[in-house]
Amino acid sequence: MMNPGDYTFLFALGMIFAFLDSYGIGANDVSNSFGAAVGSKALNLKQAVLIATVCEFLGAFLMGSSTADTIKGGLIDVNLFVYQPELLMLGMVCALVGSSTWVLFASSHGWPVSTTHAIVGAITGIGIAGFGASAVKWAEIGKIVASWLVSPLCAGLVTTFIFLVTKFLILCHEDSLKRGLTAIPFYFAVTIFINVFYIIFKGSPGLNLSKLPIGAILEISFGIGGAVFLWCFFFLRPYLSRKIEGNENLRWYHAFCTPYIKPRIRRVSVLVETAHDEKSGEMATSTSHPLSPDDSKPEHVDEGLRSPRGSVSSGLAALDDTPTPSRTKAFFNKIKAKAMYGLEQDINKNTAEVEHIRDNSTRYDEKTEKLFCTLQVLTSCFASFAHGSNDVANAIGPLTTIYYIWKNGAVDITGTAPIPTWILAYGGIAIDIGLLTYGYKVMATLGSKITFISPSRGFSVSLGTSLTVLTCSKLGLPVSTTHCITGATTAVGLCSGGGVKSINWKMLGFVALSWVFTLPAAGLVSGLIFAIIIYSPHKM
Repeated sequence: MMNPGDYTFLFALGMIFAFLDSYGIGANDVSNSFGAAVGSKALNLKQAVLIATVCEFLGAFLMGSSTADTIKGGLIDVNLFVYQPELLMLGMVCALVGSSTWVLFASSHGWPVSTTHAIVGAITGIGIAGFGASAVKWAEIGKIVASWLVSPLCAGLVTTFIFLVTKFLILCHEDSLKRGLTAIPFYFAVTIFINVFYIIFKGSPGLNLSKLPIGAILEISFGIGGAVFLWCFFFLRPYLSRKIEGNENLRWYHAFCTPYIKPRIRRVSVLVETAHDEKSGEMATSTSHPLSPDDSKPEHVDEGLRSPRGSVSSGLAALDDTPTPSRTKAFFNKIKAKAMYGLEQDINKNTAEVEHIRDNSTRYDEKTEKLFCTLQVLTSCFASFAHGSNDVANAIGPLTTIYYIWKNGAVDITGTAPIPTWILAYGGIAIDIGLLTYGYKVMATLGSKITFISPSRGFSVSLGTSLTVLTCSKLGLPVSTTHCITGATTAVGLCSGGGVKSINWKMLGFVALSWVFTLPAAGLVSGLIFAIIIYSPHKM
């Protein structure tokens, strides 16, 4: 009979592999939300990581409880472990091993796989290995499999509708910038209304918002959407007009007081000054560089500064009094460089395949596209928020089960035990570290390697994805954010003007193949480890 505090080593192993699984989620799934924003250059990589950190945390804390319950106890029959709770502890550890192994392997290759697939497959594997197929709740698995097929299709259809409306009402016209400035308040209001409605409708566990009547939810959503519309109409619209169309030097905070800001000096895009020499009639050009090409070398160098072999650089180096960094400082600089390596990567590298899909995609007015940068950032935030509400369960669900058994010495049969706050924070920290150090690989795939992404396309992808994920999250289905955003990205690529030529089908094929292997690979790893341990000889 197990007592509270027994098998502490399993709890310790669960902590380690839950961290690795959460790290993989950050490197893979979290990158999905902001891949389009970084790919379209609406955000740089550092900005995306900072915003994602906040949005993922809020989504997990405010809306993440129901999916955590589904993963924690809804996939296998926990009654089979009532008399051996330590066996369930071991099974959850093995599930985390199988899930984290596959997700990290896929992330290293830049494959956007489903961490939901991985943990579902891993838990299914330990159920079959321990008690056979009867231990698995196949009805729950069936719902999840159905959602895997439906979610990319639904996300693709929703994204197609959003982008085609934008394309034919705004982008295809000669006066697209004027049309875009007129439409931008409506876009903001609709986006805010939809997301506020879903947030309240799903309900925050701490605030019990889901208990509000549907009429009250609609009134609140309309009220907030209306307030945003008025702000966009009277402040944001003139701000964007002056900044993009008038090329004024406005800061971001001027968007809150634009009507009261006097016209500012236009920004100079290229800092080049030209001076006309009246005597010679020639043009003399000077740039912001301290030395022009003709001045890049000194006219005269003291012979004393030359080395025996005549090298000017070595002679100057001899007079360099710059102190050599200490070993300690050099060590910390090296650690800092390693930690920041993921933020310094360029995910928009111009390869032959990327150039091909860009050449076959229709380009729209650059200034009009800039209007959608702010919208894309907003929708990416909501997509990240939706991801936090849905996929946070993948790593903390099994860890919650391990912790509950270790603390109480029994299985949580009801599945209603609260998830400790420290577990949410622990998983959130690991997710953020994974995004910070390794997220660039998957961002590159979704941001530029499947199809060409511009701000208007990225806005459509993010909004379509968040709608699909939030809807399924309300229904209690742990759908794959990866499938949704990949389906949305493919759909918007097919609508880009080049048809099938706008899609990198080779990369999409690799992604689809990795999806097929995710569930069986994670299940096989976790099932084999679990079976080897429980069926091995034991010391008496």
